[in-house]
Amino acid sequence: MNKEELRKKIKALHKTLSFDSNSLADKLAQAKEYKQAKNIMLFYPLKDEVNLLSLLKDKSKNFFLPKVDGENLLCCPYGEGDELCVSCFKTMEPVSPAYDKSLIDFVIVPALCCDKNNYRLGYGGGFYDRFLKNFRGTKAVCLPKELIVETVFPESHDVPVDIVITV
Repeated sequence: MNKEELRKKIKALHKTLSFDSNSLADKLAQAKEYKQAKNIMLFYPLKDEVNLLSLLKDKSKNFFLPKVDGENLLCCPYGEGDELCVSCFKTMEPVSPAYDKSLIDFVIVPALCCDKNNYRLGYGGGFYDRFLKNFRGTKAVCLPKELIVETVFPESHDVPVDIVITV
């Protein structure tokens, strides 16, 4: 098996899973790395993804969402009810101006699945690997335990996350 075959298999599995995003969000909120963070970038979920938007109720944090800019991701401030638009990848992204990513101290990264060495399998565009390349904060993935696999066949440009939260 390779990355593309795994991606296809996991996308099919996603459609069959039933999981509680709120339980994942609650468990993440209890992690010491989350508690210590002030500026958190999360993502607006696609239909089959974990939805962590309930974290936005935590008014002790500043939240950001990614915005696609060519080959790169920008981080833009976001609060509940702020205006969003549809990106070229059919994801929701903020219309607010971008901030310097060095202000972000915690990033919740989307993933189709994650392996036992904390490498994630994304959608294949490399956006998060480029964003995380020189990122100094904490990187996290939240997934149902069924999406933890033996390997995602990491390559030299892949960036592992620091913590994986599962339920």
